[in-house]
Amino acid sequence: MTNQKWTKMTLYQFKQFPALAHRYSECTFKPLLLSVTLVGVLLPSSVALAAEAGRLEEILVSARKKTESLQDTPISLTVFNEERLVVEGISGLKDIANKVPGLTIEPFPINGGSLRIYIRGIGIGDIQVTQDTPVALYMDGVYIARSSGTSMDVAELARIEVLRGPQGTLYGRNTTGGAINLITKRPNTEALEFSQVVSAGNRNLLRSKTSLNVPITDTLALKFAYLTESRDGFVENTGPGGDFGDRDIQGARFDLGWDISDRLRLDYSYDRSELEFYNYMFQSVMPPDPEGSKGQSEAIKNSAQERSRFDEDMLTSLATTAPMEASTSDVEGHALILSASTDLGDIKYIASYRELVDAAYTDLGGGLGAADYRLDTNAYDGPAALYATGGATPLVRPEIRQRQSSHELQFNGAAEDWGIEYLIGGYYFEETATEDNSPLHLQLRAPLDGADGVYLVNLLSQLYKVDNEALAVFGQLTWTPAILDEALHITLGARHSRDKRYALKNQEDEVLIEYSPISGIPIAVPLSLIAENPLLAPLVNPILAEVGLPGDRRFNNVSGSRRFKDDSFSLLAEYELSDEANLYAKMVEAYKSGGFNTRDPQLDGNQGAASDDIDYGVGFADGFGEEKARTVEVGVKSEWLKGRVRVNADIYHTEFDDMQMNFLLNGTVADTKVLNAGKASMSGFEFDATALLGDDFIIAMEYAYLDAEITEVIDSYGNNVTQRYAFSAAPKNTYTASLDWVMWRSDFAVVQLNVNTSYMDTRLGGGDVQDAYTILRDYQLWNARLSVNEIELGKGAVSIAFWGKNLLDETYEIYAIDNLPHADRAVLWGDPVSYGVDMAYRF
Repeated sequence: MTNQKWTKMTLYQFKQFPALAHRYSECTFKPLLLSVTLVGVLLPSSVALAAEAGRLEEILVSARKKTESLQDTPISLTVFNEERLVVEGISGLKDIANKVPGLTIEPFPINGGSLRIYIRGIGIGDIQVTQDTPVALYMDGVYIARSSGTSMDVAELARIEVLRGPQGTLYGRNTTGGAINLITKRPNTEALEFSQVVSAGNRNLLRSKTSLNVPITDTLALKFAYLTESRDGFVENTGPGGDFGDRDIQGARFDLGWDISDRLRLDYSYDRSELEFYNYMFQSVMPPDPEGSKGQSEAIKNSAQERSRFDEDMLTSLATTAPMEASTSDVEGHALILSASTDLGDIKYIASYRELVDAAYTDLGGGLGAADYRLDTNAYDGPAALYATGGATPLVRPEIRQRQSSHELQFNGAAEDWGIEYLIGGYYFEETATEDNSPLHLQLRAPLDGADGVYLVNLLSQLYKVDNEALAVFGQLTWTPAILDEALHITLGARHSRDKRYALKNQEDEVLIEYSPISGIPIAVPLSLIAENPLLAPLVNPILAEVGLPGDRRFNNVSGSRRFKDDSFSLLAEYELSDEANLYAKMVEAYKSGGFNTRDPQLDGNQGAASDDIDYGVGFADGFGEEKARTVEVGVKSEWLKGRVRVNADIYHTEFDDMQMNFLLNGTVADTKVLNAGKASMSGFEFDATALLGDDFIIAMEYAYLDAEITEVIDSYGNNVTQRYAFSAAPKNTYTASLDWVMWRSDFAVVQLNVNTSYMDTRLGGGDVQDAYTILRDYQLWNARLSVNEIELGKGAVSIAFWGKNLLDETYEIYAIDNLPHADRAVLWGDPVSYGVDMAYRF
């Protein structure tokens, strides 16, 4: 909460959160109870107002790879249709970050162009070309393998669908958390259409989105879209280089829609996006514990702390030492969809090819701009660089280059006499990628504690390569028996998956000591030479071991290859209580492929204990295995008062076997382990209600409760170490509420108001769960949009909208880390208040 001081909470206390909620929030449930009470009061009192009104608009979705009503879809699902996208000012994935209960979307800490997506507490905290996210992202049915670049706005969105929970049968691997579908507008042959939207706002926001639909013939149409956006960040860099958070976006899309015949249609799309941005710097909040250990950073923690800036409130400026460099993310892709209707059923073929180039620069320094403390990858010309490379080391921005292609074939059919509908299909995916963090360059330079003029320098070079293949066949059959007035539907689904994964790792990691001997000439000596010196080794090695400095971390063409296969099933029963109410119960399985962890500092499981003195029994070449999730869910979809009130709810329980746990090694900055940690479970409840109160007044609310727990983790020695682990990004309570009011109608204009709020409960951010320095406090945001629409101008209409986000200027953290040499807690802040105006012309 704003101006609330952060205090340390242990993992035990965090797990006892309900009893301690008052310590971190004035009252976690007060905002929720207020909103529930408001809905409860408004609904009954407004029935008379709505008596002569219409009904809520039907929402169509394609979550089950066919077009159907949201109310007929037995999935916990949040949908943003075209109208809601406009009303709430949503233009891309990042804009729904606080609008879907149970969904957490955060920028990756050292790459603001990428998003970390969690659904029901399931996601991945690291961006590696060798690992997949358990929340699958699709654009027009095409799987987007890498999260890099996903914060880029899509030029022309028609709908966003958020599917909660495992989706293993139809969507396949990597959906143990859920899936998100982005559906774009398709070209149409009915009319020439044009749209121009210009936005301006605080922090020098300027945004323009243009769309043009051109019918060529009665059967052929083209669509063009272009987007450009620039905006300043909210933290100034008083050091050299760019300002934190500044960003520039450009995106373009071309679509072709061709009705080749009455039974055959072709859709082709090409999209390209370019993003240039400056990452935010972590703000230090809590200095290192004098009695604690920083592991590999122990030898420099005091000097690093002295050269860092600390504050528990959000600062508006920080300083880098080296120039802050821009990061970039370029994405382009092709998609081809052929849809055919035959006497036997409908056939759809989806082919795609996509390329990604993502280069991210970050500075993890202390924020004071101290000349002798650096934690960045910019150029360096000190003695260590001269010793290791013969000259200055260059600026390096770690770069991911990825290519993917996929093919999917679907066949929808029915045997009406038997009451059967079915979908069968096949899927193939291949991917090649490199993660290039070379050549040898600066990673860290800091004074050694208690040794004047002596500096510790870390130089690093990394190059990873990956080749992945995935193959699957799937099917789903729905049977409607001729009983109970055909109100019962039973669906069985199955998917067989095979994955092949290969990874190659090269790494050179040098730690050197810089100092000036009696001669006064600065020199550098590798720690490896000191450790091997027969005279110095007995004196120095115990000291190095005590402070945890790394040993030999070279990887020379170390590779790993693994194959995985899986069979996942689903069973669903639906019952139509009436035309307005459906019940469903289902069991769903999902599978997440195994892979390799490029940040693992050990070659394999034969290296003994890692730097945190724990022997995990695995290293990079061993990789990690697949993850399996099984969910049981019961839900209801219902409408009341002749379609003027819509209420949907579900409860679920999920069990995970061999769950993949990605965690940072204590005392390191970037070393991680990924283990199939054992067993985990989560249970929850989700609820949404929408009411049409009169013709011009709609209120809506969504709520999600989540209880997630790691239930069993057994280490390589057979010890139960469950207490070391916990779910991150898994808040117990989240909710949203909104009001849409058409305030005034006339022949020449319509005035509309939207007010919405979102609440995010306390959650664990990651890091060392024993100390839990990374807990993120709860927060609530309020947004509003006032628009004047349908102002006739020529052959079209003008609309003007005034909007504000985080109107109460709530200060809140979106990510926290505990592994910097100079801080036990450092945070990234969420956006402060923002406001602006959108002006649009459409015909």
